Amino acid sequence: MFRKIIFNTLIFFFALVSIAQSSEGGGMPQLDPEFWISQIFWLILTFGILFIVLSKFILPKISKSLETRKSQILENIETAEKQREQSENKIKEYEKLIFESKIEAKNYFNEIRQKALIDIAKKKQVLDSQIDKEIKDAEKEINDLKGKSPEKIKKIAIEASSDLVKNLIGTELNNSSISAIVEDISNKNKGKYYGI
Repeated sequence: MFRKIIFNTLIFFFALVSIAQSSEGGGMPQLDPEFWISQIFWLILTFGILFIVLSKFILPKISKSLETRKSQILENIETAEKQREQSENKIKEYEKLIFESKIEAKNYFNEIRQKALIDIAKKKQVLDSQIDKEIKDAEKEINDLKGKSPEKIKKIAIEASSDLVKNLIGTELNNSSISAIVEDISNKNKGKYYGI
């Protein structure tokens, strides 16, 4: 780049020299051919020193700074990419953990529900067997009462009839006659009163 600048500058001065030689003498000293060699010397010396200073001191620092910046940017991009991948992995792990937790909770709920249903079924079975036993006991008691009640009723009827006759007539009747009458009436109405 600097070589092009120096080359273009030299071409420009050679063009000026040719223009100055064709023009008449006098005028500006920069265009006087007598001073051109010293001007070209100082021009080359100045641009040469400037080129050396730029190429040896300033440009390497700028280039180094650009390289450092470029490597820092690449490193930052690489770090950001790694962090993005880690974040995506963490998100996937989190989603997997949530999914597994949901499945585990559902399975746990189903197990508890199943245990509760089994427990309820067992308690229902025990309760049904207790109720059946109570019903059988009650039926047996009712049947026993049914079987014993005609005798008790007869006994009560005989005693009540005996007391009633005694109160009405004033004399006590024979228990066997009252018993026969009650027996005869109860045999006639047996189906009516006892559900037979």
